Amino acid sequence: MTAISDCFETLAQNHECALIPFITAGDPDLETTAKALQVLDRNGADIIELGIPYSDPLADGPVIQAAATRALQRGTKLEQVLEMLQEITPKLRSPIVLFTYYNPILHRGIDKFLQEIAAAGVAGLVVPDLPLEEAASLLQPASAIGIDLTLFIAPTSSDERIEAIARSSQGFIYLITVTGVTGMRSQVENRVSNLLKQIRGVTEKPIGVGFGISEAAQARQVREWGADAVIVGSAFVKRLAQGTPEEGLNAIAQFCQSLKTAINTTNTSTNTPLD
Repeated sequence: MTAISDCFETLAQNHECALIPFITAGDPDLETTAKALQVLDRNGADIIELGIPYSDPLADGPVIQAAATRALQRGTKLEQVLEMLQEITPKLRSPIVLFTYYNPILHRGIDKFLQEIAAAGVAGLVVPDLPLEEAASLLQPASAIGIDLTLFIAPTSSDERIEAIARSSQGFIYLITVTGVTGMRSQVENRVSNLLKQIRGVTEKPIGVGFGISEAAQARQVREWGADAVIVGSAFVKRLAQGTPEEGLNAIAQFCQSLKTAINTTNTSTNTPLD
């Protein structure tokens, strides 16, 4: 059993929903990223998604694009991120999932990339620009080395495609709430509820819902619709970037706690935005 599968199994036994925050490596700097991973781990995160900054982030909205740009301007490189993770992951309870585009993987070589991230303690991988038709080249070697490659299901996916992605995705299934890029939105599409039911009809794998969730009430709604995990990105990245690094760390700690409480409390009064 992988670290991610084990995490979801434990949460299911406790009737809990997973909270998966996202931050960008190197924003505002790698020292703060290392601290942020530990802060999130202590304050309610179950799995943490760490974005590798990339110059052409097609799936990212303005907040995460800006964070990636700042990280790249500071000279953040994959080697530095992996060195940081190698030191930090033994201190974390939460498995780390890397969010990276396919070009850096291809440039490095699939086997070499997977060996390096496994050595750094990475448990999972999300590659937003890797379509199902091309995923086998990464799915098989990732599985062999013990890394879960999680695939996306979009609101526009056909029934056949949903079934195929559900069969292939590892660790969990990543359901996108919107057609478009990441970012904070005022409401989550109601059709997510129907999509969750549809996916649940073809697989028992955990389903994480992300893109557009920015406040506790939205996270709670997604959990009530049946999600096994709530994934929140831009709202964390925004908070971490505001003020001094210490202020940013305090902000994400409080936000993480509020989200975890919202998705795992029977009755919650958190009905107002936290932005």
